Order: sequence, then C-alpha cells, then structure tokens
Amino acid sequence: MKYDRHLLVGKDVLGIVTGIGGFFRGRMYLTIFAYIKGAIRMNQYVRYFSDIDKSSLASVGGKGANLGELYHVFGSAVPAGFCVTTSAYRDFVNTSGEFAGFLNSLELINAEALPELKEAGQRLRRHLESLDMPDQIQQAIIQAWRQTGSDYAYAIRSSATAEDLPGASFAGQQDTFLNIEGEKQILDSVRKCWASLFTDRAIAYRQKNGFEHKHVLLAVVVQRMVFPEVSGIMFTAEPVTGNRKIVSIDASFGLGEALVSGIVSADLYQVRANKLIKKQIAKKEQAIYAKSEGGTVTVVLSEERQTAQALSDETAIRLAGMGGSIEGHFGNPQDIEWCLANNEIFILQSRPITTLYPIPQVADAKLHLFISFGHQQMMTEAMKPLGISALRTLAPIGKKLPQDESDLLLEAGGRLYVDVTQFLEYPQIRKRLPELLLNIDEMIGRAVQDFIGREEVRSALQTENKRLELAFVKKALPTVFALLRNILYRDNSWAIDEMNLFIHHQVKENKRKLQKVSGPERIEQIQEILATLLPTAFLQVAPSMGAAIITYKLIENLSEKWLGDAAELDSISKSPSGNVTTEMGLALGDVADALRNHPAVIEYLKQADNATFFDGLRAVPGGEDVLPVFLHYFEQYGMRGTGEIDVTRPRWREVPTQLVPVLLSHSKSVRPGQHRRDFLAGKEEAELAADRLLNRLRQTPRGNLKAKRMQRLLKVHRTLIGIREHPKYFIVQNLDLIKQAIMQEAAKLVTAGILEDPEDVFWFSLQEIKKIIETQQVDQKIIARRKEKFQQEAKLAPPRAITSEGEIISAKPGAQVPPGALAGSPVSAGTVEGYARVILKLEEAKLDKGDILVAPYTDPAWTPLFPLAAGLVTEVGGLMTHGAVVAREYGIPAVVGVDQATRKIQDGQKIRVDGSQGFIEILENETLTKP
Repeated sequence: MKYDRHLLVGKDVLGIVTGIGGFFRGRMYLTIFAYIKGAIRMNQYVRYFSDIDKSSLASVGGKGANLGELYHVFGSAVPAGFCVTTSAYRDFVNTSGEFAGFLNSLELINAEALPELKEAGQRLRRHLESLDMPDQIQQAIIQAWRQTGSDYAYAIRSSATAEDLPGASFAGQQDTFLNIEGEKQILDSVRKCWASLFTDRAIAYRQKNGFEHKHVLLAVVVQRMVFPEVSGIMFTAEPVTGNRKIVSIDASFGLGEALVSGIVSADLYQVRANKLIKKQIAKKEQAIYAKSEGGTVTVVLSEERQTAQALSDETAIRLAGMGGSIEGHFGNPQDIEWCLANNEIFILQSRPITTLYPIPQVADAKLHLFISFGHQQMMTEAMKPLGISALRTLAPIGKKLPQDESDLLLEAGGRLYVDVTQFLEYPQIRKRLPELLLNIDEMIGRAVQDFIGREEVRSALQTENKRLELAFVKKALPTVFALLRNILYRDNSWAIDEMNLFIHHQVKENKRKLQKVSGPERIEQIQEILATLLPTAFLQVAPSMGAAIITYKLIENLSEKWLGDAAELDSISKSPSGNVTTEMGLALGDVADALRNHPAVIEYLKQADNATFFDGLRAVPGGEDVLPVFLHYFEQYGMRGTGEIDVTRPRWREVPTQLVPVLLSHSKSVRPGQHRRDFLAGKEEAELAADRLLNRLRQTPRGNLKAKRMQRLLKVHRTLIGIREHPKYFIVQNLDLIKQAIMQEAAKLVTAGILEDPEDVFWFSLQEIKKIIETQQVDQKIIARRKEKFQQEAKLAPPRAITSEGEIISAKPGAQVPPGALAGSPVSAGTVEGYARVILKLEEAKLDKGDILVAPYTDPAWTPLFPLAAGLVTEVGGLMTHGAVVAREYGIPAVVGVDQATRKIQDGQKIRVDGSQGFIEILENETLTKP
C-alpha cells in the first residue's frame, strides 16, 4: 500500500520523538514526550480539507482527495470539514482478531453467488459495528469536530481508496449519513461508514471489477451540512450522448438525497457555450429536508411547487461555468454534487465520469466524425498497442511516409476509428458514403446520414466542396476500365486461379524479405511490407471484386425493373466456386469426417493441450490415421483465427484447441460428407434460380434480349463473387509472417534479459519495438501501465460513430418490427424457427445441426459453424459483411446489427428469425438446456 507523504512524515517524527525520549529519565520529560507522541498519532487519524490534495488518496480516499482539491480552488464554496483517515480505519479493524479471517473467506466467494455474498457482508458489518473504537481515534475525531464547529450539523460520507477514480467510480457503494449532530452520533456514523465498506453492493462491485477487499481501505468525510433550497447533480459532459461541450444539470428542491435515491424526478438544464440550450421542468412531487432535531424527513410538495422551476436560467448558466472550472482543474469530465442556499452555490463533491467513451485525438478544433473500424471488420474487442500500430501502418492514406502510422485511423478506448471528416468534404463521397456504409453496417450508415443531415454540419460542408484531383482520377481509370471489361466481355474463368497464384508468389517474396534482415532493419522491413499490402491487394482484386458486386446490384435492379421483383436474388449467390473461406469450412468438415470413426481421438481432443496437441494425438489409437489430415489443414489454414487482422491475436497453429468444439459439433451433428453434399446442393439451387430468372425474362417483351443481358450478368457474378475473401486471406497470411518475425526478435530480447516474456512486445508500437532493439532497453513500468489500461478498455462498449466532441451518434435499424421483436438488418432472406445458441467465443462453440447461431459477430474463422446453423443473428454487420455473405451462400436466414442480441436472447430460447424483414421474435421465455 502506498502511504500518503504527510503520514510518512508524521511517522518519521513520531519515531524521532520516541528515540529522543529514551535519552531522558525524568518523569516530566517523559510526560511531555508522551503527550507529543500521542498528539502526532492523533494527527494521523484526521486531516482537514485545507491539508488535503490529490496526493492524499492513500490516506483520505477518492472522495476526500477530490474535496481537498476543490477546497483549494473554491474555498468557501466548499463547506468546511475533515477526513477520518485510512490509518484510523486500519487501526480500528486491527483491534479485531477475526477480521482477517472474514476477509479471506470473502475472497473465496464467487462474484455471481449473491446469497453467499449477502450473508458474508452481513456478518462483517455486524462484527465491525460491534467493535469498540480505540480511545485515541475517538479523541482525534472529537477534537477535529470541535475545531470545525461543534454547533453545526454534519454530512458523514464514506471515502474508499478505490473510489471516485478515473477508471472506477464506486459511486453509491458505501453509506452516507446526513444532518448528524453531537459527539456520540458523529462517532457512531463514522463506525457505520467503516462497516458500509462491506455492503452487498460494495462487495459485489469489487468482486466484479477485480479489486481485492483487503487492498481497499476506507476513510470518512465529515463535512458541515448545508441546508439548501435546491440541490442536484451536474455532469460536465452530457451523460447519455457523451458530448463534452454540453453541461447537463439535474435539479430538485431540498437535499440531493431525493434525487440520488430516485424518489423524485429532476428538472433538466443543458448549457453549451454559456447558453441554455435545453430546459425540461419535471413534476417534483416530494423533497427531502433536514429536521431541526437531526436526521431528514420526506415532504410532499404543494401542487404549485411541484411544477415550479427549481433553478433560474441565470443560476443554471452560472453553475455550468463553475462546472467548467472544476473540469479544467481535474483535467477530465466531472460528476458534481452541488446545492443552492441563499442564492449561493456550494460544491459538495466531484468525481470523474467513468462511463464516457474516450475520444480519438485530433490536432485541430473543428468538428470531426469517427466511425468504428472494428464494427466494419467484425472485431469489436480491445486491441493491444502492437495490433493497433500494425493496422495504422497498413492503412494506405493519411500519412506522410508509407511506413508511418495513418492519421486517419485513430485509437480510442483500445479500438480503431476512421476519421471520415476529410472525405465528407467531397460532394460525391458525401452523397455515396452513407449508402456504401449501409451495406457494411446499417447503423453506421444511418449514423453518418444523421451527422451529414445536421444543419450546422451542412453549413460547414458547403464551404468545403472539394473535387477529386485529376492525378487520382487518372490513376483510377485503368482499374475502372478493367472492371467494365470484366462485366461486358472478358473471360473471367481464370480470375480466381490468377489471384491464388499472385498471393502465393507475393507471400513467398515477403517471407524472403523478412528472412534476409534482423534487428531494427527487420522492423523497418515489416513497416514497408505493411504499407504495400492494401494497395497491392486492391489493384489485384478490384476489377474482379467490383464486377461481382456491381453485377449483383444490376441483377437486383433489372429484375425489379423488368419483372417487378427480385425473387431469385437470394439463391444466385449460393455455393460459389473458389471462395477461400468457404473452402476452409469445407476442409474442416473433412477433418471432422476423418476423426468421427476414432472414439479415442475424440476423447483425446476434449482434453487436449495446445503445447502438446500433435504429439499427444500421435499417442492415442487412431491418432496416426487422423494426424496427416490435421497437419494438412493447419498447413493451409493455420495462420487464421478469430480477430485475425490483429497481429497480437493467436493463430490456429498456435492454439489448435480453438477448433476442437467446432470439430466435435460437426462429428456429432452432421452425417459424413453432408457438408460437401450441402455445398453442391446450394450450387445446384443457384443454377436453378438463374434458369428460372432467365425463363421469366423470356416471357416479357423483348425477352430474349433481356435474358441474354441477364445471362452475362449472372455468369460474371457467379464466376467472380468467390474472390471476395481473397484480399483478407492475402493480408492475414502476411500478418502471420510479420508476427513470426516480431516474435523471433522478441525471443532475442528475452534471451538478452530485456523482456520477461516474448509477448511483452505486444504492448509497444512498431516504432517503439525498433527503438527497444536499438537501445536494448525497456521501461517495465510502461508494460504494467498499458496492461492495466487494456484491462479497463476491454470492459468498454465501443460506439459505432462518435464525434470529436464526444457525442455518440446512435441510430436504429430501418426495419419495421412487431411489438416485442428485436430489430436488425435483413441480409439473408427466409424465416426459420429454432433454439438459440448464444456463442461469445469460437473456442466455446457448441452448436447442433438446426440451432440458430447468435453471436456478437462472425469473421472468417466462424465459417465452419455455418453448415450447422439454421439461422444467424449477430450484433454487428451489414449486407456485405462476412456473416451476411456466407449466410446467403448457405441459404440460411440472417439478421445482423441487432443491438445487444447476445444479452437479450438467452441460450436455449426458441426464437424466430425473419431474414426477409429483419427482426427476431422470442417464442418461448423458457430455455432448453443442452449438454
């Protein structure tokens, strides 16, 4: 435990005084030194606000430290008081011989075992409230109380050392006592505050957030009561949208306890740039007031007062100004308790707002819009610094040198966001971008539409009507012409083979480049390779991929124009040839077929270990027969994995057990060879759908001409749509090479004693790794800080779209849904009923044939589950993202972009998925328990 510096000085002085006393034998001197020694010890137990600042956290807790800071800035606007320190708490609990045992037993209780937590908390509170408070602590508190003013009433609040921090609020976890008067009542309230460190809610919160109970200490704030006419809470950032430019104030009559406890609705006042922009007067039926004899009373307000405005407009603006000053002092948005008495504003508390999502940092002051890169890539988890650095280097735009990290791909909360502001300055991009994004993630597309449609944004963008540079247009023309040739007349039958050959040679060449160099030069080579990947892949695949997508839209539009519907559209994309991700899923089905007749192998896989996976397989009966199939699969696809564009994430060759649940589900639920037969059936269905479409067209005026044009479009689409996964396949293979090269350099750093573990390189950017190799030095504190930051950011829910003011722009799916249904984006037509299987991680997947897969997202690594699934529901995605495309290929209904689907749908519930209209209905609240 890090002790406060003032306490350390006090203890040093105490030691000196004690030592000096040993030199004296006279009774008078001993009496004097005993008095001084006692006074110093008493001063360890109390600290006045005037002697507290942010460095005092260890002795006075988060609330106390913040109050000390406020007292220094605002003086009399902060009611006077003192803190009973954590030393007093420690010495108090140390009088018990049982307390340590209580704490140890508490640590062993599971955070989800609420009845056990409740019972343990009651035992601890009863025990602490029964303990006698040591005389020296009592004397210190009473002396401080008298000096602050024994004629006043006091508010007595708990202040924990893990409270009101930037990363953890703990607000409301411990108890508060208001309008306390008299010596005995003060002491009793302090003891009750100490005991409230173990309220049920406080215990559960610490368990959930990973704080050890023994490491959290409690101080107590003793502060003069103010008896206000009005009180409330002020957020210096709008708490719902997160906008940092808006101050939001809740106000009600009487003490703020009525608002905090939820017994009254509050008036809402919002201030921006010293102007009141919103005022919402609530009906305030009750108020809590202090009683003259101590304590509080709840009063029913008169009808007239219930609808009266609690704050004047001028006072709200004045209060917002104070909020801005407080935020400026602490350096981050604040949640502030305040009150108004005799037209004077008093500040009672300020704590960081811990629920706001961080904002990507930009250099200028203009309004920016950022959209989530992770939602587009089906990867919304937090990333480590190396993964972020690699992707920012991979981005081909927004940088001065190719090996730099892009300024248009920015980190916030451990995720990456694309700054689309500059793109919106081009009218044509501004017009087309929302439509494009609707196909990737509907809610991102709608959020961008919302942003562009705002009056202030439109006005700003009208002055920025940029045109594409002629040089850029010239560079794009060859690709455009190649795309048109693919659609109109070129023989595309070799396109996928050519792409596969290109990938093979390019990966081989990059591997050679990485093997030729080492040390800092190898990191430079990695940066150069990353910078070339996207431009290289785009130029190679754009003519084919663009033709496949455009022909799909043309088939849809012409079908609706000529026939009045696009009934065959959902079948024409089924089972295309050459899709590397589909082939990966089929190959895994082959592995499942190979092991299904070897029960010993199946039993081995259930308990296999990553480190000994293949050696252990050889040792079991049938293992030698299955091993070649496994090895062949990992040779082809071992570089893949979940979240695979994050270079720090494990690959299947590193953690082969990730695939075990999928293999076991296949062998259990799918007949031998069924996955191959289903694929061929999908191909046949696509061909029949194409024939039906052409026959229908021939029945219309000029039908033969229409059918001929449509036949070409169908052929181009079917031939080229399989290439859609190749760019990612190409990038992932190169990322695997890069990861291996980085880990080789990391191993050298471990051998040299620079790093403790090879994976410590994950906590640094590429440029930082290069410097570590050059200097052969590393600051271990950086690793510890970044690990802690990562753990905090992993708990955050990343927004799809956020502005540079911190406003989260939320949008709802466009689907019209029945009452009680969950809305999303319809991406694969059809309706299916079945039991939901909620899967959060691929390595935990247990899916039976006919189950409906409910997941946060699906990326290529999830493809092996699709032959089992009867339907798909994801929280992320759009028409052209992985899950949607693969669902159409397999012909299963799918709805994506369903907000919090994995929470709102329970595992085992029977649900209906309507992939045509875009909603999910829960048919049975009861869940089916599956093994």
